[in-house]
Amino acid sequence: MHVRTPRSFGRRILLVAAAEVTTMRTVIIGGVAAGMSAATRLRRADETMDIVVLERGEHVSFANCGLPYHLGGAIADREDLLLQTPQSLYDRFRLDVRVRHTVERIDRAEQVVHVRDSAGETYTLGYDALVVATGAHPVTPPLPGIERAHRLRDIADLDRIVAALDSGDTPPRTAAVLGGGFIGLELAENLTRRGVAVTVVELADQVLAPLDPEMAAPVRDRLEANGVTVRLGAGAREIGSDTVVLDTSESIDADLVVSAVGVRPESTLAREAGLEIGERGGIVVDEQLRTSDPAIHAVGDVAEKRDAVSGEQTLVPLVQTANRHGRLVADVVTGRHTSTAPVLGTAIVGVFGLAAATVGWSAKRLRAAGRPYRAIHTHPADHATYYPGAATLSLELLVDPATDTILGAQAVGEAGVDKRIDVIATAMRGGLHASELADLELAYAPQFGSAKDPVNMLGMIADNLAQGVTETVQWHEVEDEILAGTAVVDVRTPEEFASGSLPKAVNVPLDELRERLDEVPGGRVVVTCAVGQRGHSAARILRQNGRDAVNLDGGVRTWAAATGR
Repeated sequence: MHVRTPRSFGRRILLVAAAEVTTMRTVIIGGVAAGMSAATRLRRADETMDIVVLERGEHVSFANCGLPYHLGGAIADREDLLLQTPQSLYDRFRLDVRVRHTVERIDRAEQVVHVRDSAGETYTLGYDALVVATGAHPVTPPLPGIERAHRLRDIADLDRIVAALDSGDTPPRTAAVLGGGFIGLELAENLTRRGVAVTVVELADQVLAPLDPEMAAPVRDRLEANGVTVRLGAGAREIGSDTVVLDTSESIDADLVVSAVGVRPESTLAREAGLEIGERGGIVVDEQLRTSDPAIHAVGDVAEKRDAVSGEQTLVPLVQTANRHGRLVADVVTGRHTSTAPVLGTAIVGVFGLAAATVGWSAKRLRAAGRPYRAIHTHPADHATYYPGAATLSLELLVDPATDTILGAQAVGEAGVDKRIDVIATAMRGGLHASELADLELAYAPQFGSAKDPVNMLGMIADNLAQGVTETVQWHEVEDEILAGTAVVDVRTPEEFASGSLPKAVNVPLDELRERLDEVPGGRVVVTCAVGQRGHSAARILRQNGRDAVNLDGGVRTWAAATGR
């Protein structure tokens, strides 16, 4: 029989009258990333604790990030997604894992949860510590016909989509994916690999909303180059039997529909129990992951986190953070003094061989918040260009102009994206300034990088800007510059210039600039080249000749990606 221990969560309590020793019980609601990380860490910390995991689904500890890749065949065996079972978890960790057991209510006063099992029977289960790891649920748009749309959250969802793809003599030939975020694009790629003609429907004016538009544009291009139709700035109005009607009145063929428009915290249980809920719908927790009830903790996608850039509460539905916080909450429950770190939101997605990654805030988010920033765009090769196979990267670094603090970064390319974004994420966690990226000693050999790694180069540019050695303008500022009478000088070769440039640009190649200074229009000048490197040299020449010259950050490539010209 379970007897509640005091809220100090002592390991054991001696009942003198009964001469009985009762162990502490921790109940965990939710058995995927955060929940199972907490459970296994608890067992490693305390061999005597009674640990019960209640999971309403059929599976625990499955690889939900791998679900789209089973659809496309990259992960051929469905069983590879099932990392553990209740039996394997009992055998190794002596965990009491109960699948298809739904917690219907939390009684905080009695410290019990009310549970309905797979047979429909109900029972109560007492706890000394309760960990809520219920995750997030997919947003369901209120559309006529939405019941026909699939979602992809767990193994059961995966099985339903696979069954639909394999159904009868007429499997789906067309599909609409509602939502152009990370999951939506993974679905688009993998459905395409199954031979399905896919249309991505995204309400925003770009795919991958966490990225800036100039960084997301190459991702859209890669989708379209691989046969995916992308509809931006349009939402679904109605789902028919084999179509989706957009709010533009356009009808697109869709034998299969998958909704991937986002997720919301699964916080209903906590709300009904009277726990504090934040403005974004997540459970409010402190740095020890405690809720407003000290006997209850919350981890994973259901809980709010502290943003590393603003210090405000935020939601970050990422598995790495969920796993980390599951481990930390186990330490807190077992008495170890620890606390969570602010979150950076580091994420990456692959789309037909192109990778796109982000950490921290985007420029558009900084602008929306009214926060000053300095942007740096570069387009280096992922490794030394003289070694075969070099591919172009697009990098963006966002810096606080007053403190040189790194606010965020993004990277897009075919190779080396994860390495660079991880280096910058580590630098942010370590509190390095943007200029200090130049001093990082990164591994170098021609097939892996460059003597001046792209991350080092970002630091060098950040230092130049911080010291006032150079001045830049951004792609979205060019139009206002031109309207104000600023001249544009393109310092690429005539052949490059003929392929297209900024409006009203004058071509004076860099190698001829010193001899042709008199051809540079008077007044303020925006200098541009392909990616910004030659433009920097040209701006230095002009400034040292008394001219008011600024460099177009990221050059024509960044401007063209952002404007579509």
